[in-house]
Order: sequence, then C-alpha cells, then structure tokens
Amino acid sequence: MERRRFALAAALAISGCLAAACGGNSGTGNDNSGGGNDAAAKPVIGVDYPRSDTDFWNSYISYVPKFAGELGAEVKTTNSQNDIAKLTANVQTLVGQGVKGVVMAPQDTAAVAPTLQQLEGKKIPAVLVDTRPDTGNAFMVVRADNRAYGEKACKFLGVKLGGKGKVVMLEGDLASINGRDRTEAFNDCMKQNYPGITVFGEATNWDGAVASQKLATRLTANPDIKGVYMQSSFALAGTLQVLKQRDLLVPPGDSKHVFVVSNDGIPQELKDIAAGNIDATVSQPADLYAKWALSYAQAAIEGKTFQPGKTDHDSTIIQVRPGLLEDQLSAPLVTADGGTYGGIPSVKHDDKSLWGNNLS
Repeated sequence: MERRRFALAAALAISGCLAAACGGNSGTGNDNSGGGNDAAAKPVIGVDYPRSDTDFWNSYISYVPKFAGELGAEVKTTNSQNDIAKLTANVQTLVGQGVKGVVMAPQDTAAVAPTLQQLEGKKIPAVLVDTRPDTGNAFMVVRADNRAYGEKACKFLGVKLGGKGKVVMLEGDLASINGRDRTEAFNDCMKQNYPGITVFGEATNWDGAVASQKLATRLTANPDIKGVYMQSSFALAGTLQVLKQRDLLVPPGDSKHVFVVSNDGIPQELKDIAAGNIDATVSQPADLYAKWALSYAQAAIEGKTFQPGKTDHDSTIIQVRPGLLEDQLSAPLVTADGGTYGGIPSVKHDDKSLWGNNLS
C-alpha cells in the first residue's frame, strides 16, 4: 500500500519515545514490513483481548494473528475478561515480557488512565481499540464514530415508525464512552427529528440476560412498543427470544412486527436480517480494528507519527485532545434492502464488503 508522507507535528507527539520521523496518516500497510527488515526490527506487540464471551470480540480475536502474520509482527496476548483490574495486571505482564507496544480495548474508559500513564512513563506506546480513554494519552485510538451508531439507529427506526410510537433502547455500560456515545446520540437524534417517538432507555451493562429481562418488563407495561435498539449484539439472542415468546417475532410486513436495530455486524445479525427477524445493524469493523491497531502499534515502535486528516483506508484521523488521535473507521448501516433512511445510506445485508459475510 502506498503511503502518503507528512511532516512531523511536534504538538501531536504522543510520548518522548517518538523519533523525529514522518509516517503516512493512513498507517502502515501490509507491504511496509517486507522481507528487507532485519530480525532486530521485528516488533513484539502485546495485545490484551477485552473479553471472549461475545461473537464480536471472538471475531476480533480471530483476526489478530492473521494480520500480525501479514505485518510480520510477533504478538503476545492476554485476556482481561471485562475486568479493569485484570487489564492492569495483564499489561504489567506484557511489559515484563518485553513488548515494545501494547494494544488494548478497555471496557471501563475512566479507570484505564493509570495504566496509560504507566506505559507512557516507560515509553511504550499504547493503541486502544473500540474505546477511547476518558483521560490519558495514547499513540492512537482505532475506533468508529460511536455517536454515528446511535444516529443511524435513530434514523432507521424513525423512518420505519413514521415518526411516532414507542421504542426501547438496550444501552450498554455507561461507564464506557461507547455506551455514552450511542445513548446520547440516539436520544439527541430522536428529540430533534422524531419528537413523537417515546424512548425507554434501559441500562444493561452489556449483559444479555439483563437486557432480555428489562425488554420483557417494558413490553409487559407497554405492549404497543414497536422498536428496539440494541447497542450491541450481546442482546440479540435474548431479544429474539422475548419477541418470540410474545408472538411478536413476525415478518416485517406483519402489523405486529417490532423493528429491531442491532450494532456489530456479526454473521448471525446478517442472517437474521435476511430472515426478517431483525431489520438493521451497524457493522463495526472487527477485521479492521485488528488490522489497523496492529499497524499503528508497529508504526509507533518504528518511530512514525500521524496527523489529523483523511486516510487512504476510507477513514478520518481526528484529534480528540492534545496527546490523543483517533482513526475513525467506516461502520455502515446494514439493512435488508440497502436503502437510504433519514438521509443515511445503507449496505444490503448480503454485500460481500461486510466482514460478517467473509468470516471463515
């Protein structure tokens, strides 16, 4: 992949370990780690997996060794199992194993700050996947625009419900920037564009059992609910079970149909869209999260730096604050017909560009 070159921007230097070198703002492509490098240049990257109890994160886990091999990088891995204390301990373990960069996806975006500070002090660059730290520096955040997730779900449901009715939002964990972004954006969009729709927000802590119980309770009190926004596929199986138990799992053309929007783009969601069980999802790029997180970690080890702007992989790097850049990857709305909803274009569920249709 051809790289575009940028001058070093001192104001955006992340830590003292960065040399005064320039790198393309699109990261390092697979051809940048070619066979010409000597053995000493082979980077050792520590990767902490955030959890392995969801289809999305298991997909991400499967992509890491694939892209590490393509980059010529050695990886050492741990799994923090959605526990910030384990993440802290795991990072210490990886540092003790001599890694030169760390990739992680902290689910508690406030509590990760001390770990980032420790890595910065050791001049070990950190790349965060999917989540952005509330405070603290990192070399790069690889993430999609989570506010756009909430807006896309809002626009789809707003159109399908004709701007009126009731919907349930099964929120993630509000201790996570992702949960906050998706929740705030969905609510803001509904208030601005569809004031005739009532939103019932239900905190679930990314727990499927909690989500299904709260959805069932809401449906009992409000049997006329016509829409559900699941902030992640963690709630998929439970939501469909609740709808089936209430004889609401019917095709979109049926008057009893409850419109369901999910968020992840896992293969099962795409199958459920095809079957008419759910109506849309937002495809988080599990494959690109792994690819570009490892690419940025490798680039950091090599002393490259980046600036805000468009990349050559259909994304935009933004400066969140001094000391923190974020590469916002593309995450399309996926629907049965590939139509446009409230000005938001969508991709058809069987489109081969979706990672969920290419997972072996």
